Amino acid sequence: MPQPPHPHPRLLVADQVAGRVSLLDLPSGEEVAALDHRHPAEHAGFLALPDDLVACVDDRAGELLVLDPYGPDAGRPLVRRRIPVAVPAEHLAAAPDGRRLAVTTGLGRNEEAWTGLLTAVDLDAPDGAVAVRVRGRTGEPGVTVLGGPSPLVVLRHREPGELLVHRHRDLMAAPPSCPPVEPVRRIGLPDADGHGDAHDPVTGRVFAAAGSGVHRLRHEGERVAPEPPLPWNADGRTGGRGYYLRLDPVRRTLWSCVRGGPPAPGQWPEWTNDAWWHGLDTGTTGRLELGPGLVFRLAVTARHIAYSRVHPDGDELILLAAPTAPGARPHIAARLPLPAMAGAPRRGGTPW
Repeated sequence: MPQPPHPHPRLLVADQVAGRVSLLDLPSGEEVAALDHRHPAEHAGFLALPDDLVACVDDRAGELLVLDPYGPDAGRPLVRRRIPVAVPAEHLAAAPDGRRLAVTTGLGRNEEAWTGLLTAVDLDAPDGAVAVRVRGRTGEPGVTVLGGPSPLVVLRHREPGELLVHRHRDLMAAPPSCPPVEPVRRIGLPDADGHGDAHDPVTGRVFAAAGSGVHRLRHEGERVAPEPPLPWNADGRTGGRGYYLRLDPVRRTLWSCVRGGPPAPGQWPEWTNDAWWHGLDTGTTGRLELGPGLVFRLAVTARHIAYSRVHPDGDELILLAAPTAPGARPHIAARLPLPAMAGAPRRGGTPW
């Protein structure tokens, strides 16, 4: 039977440097529970799973944590499961049913990529949760995990631009000692600048952002078939390319941020930023100007799409009101000033 909705939403806040995760009740802001000596991987972030669970990777301990935000209400611990995985964690993804996951590795606190380990996880294996590590190519690969009778793991490599398709069951059957693995299929991309991945479980499509557009794969059974990419240009606004991809499963919309302007990182205050969206069922695409600087990620909420914009003249959170009627378009509902950061990026330096 369906579970009744919880009376209050919960907010997980991580300080990956100090090593603390706080669970807050909303709207009161009261701290319900906390984890100390836990350093969540900042780039991999939090991943929502079915049954109100959340996953993240402790980048110091080398563990995948499955969190139960409503567990403390019923006397259960906040951490439901701990599974060893390879770190530093770059991207974390799960199949729609939340059982099968994959974790890729990136740079961590290093100048260049040094490990190509990929961890495949089965949370509901016959003998309990099982994790298997295999060796692929170094870099900062994106990852999506596709469900169905034969779940697939799709890695998106930036250099060279390429999508690698693995069967999840093949990864789980790999022998010990981190053996190298070969994909069941390689799909070339025309760009070596990929950044951003998403998966629509309704249509089975995989999306990968690159300079030439949003590249698409369609998943049917054990087959994946490339489809024409989606363009970044829309509403008479041209130039730039999208960073980040987020799926809005309720409004059936794909969201990104198109960055343009001078390519040099030192000129980041002059970068242009547009919100970009694509209706998965309608096929309509649009763009809306957000302002100059560095737009660093975005989040899909119940009523808004939230973009954070960093600029020497002041940082802000931009809330786009998501359309609620057919034919309606997103519009900027609010611009909320953010407190100044300690050690914030300045003019003449890089934004990172």
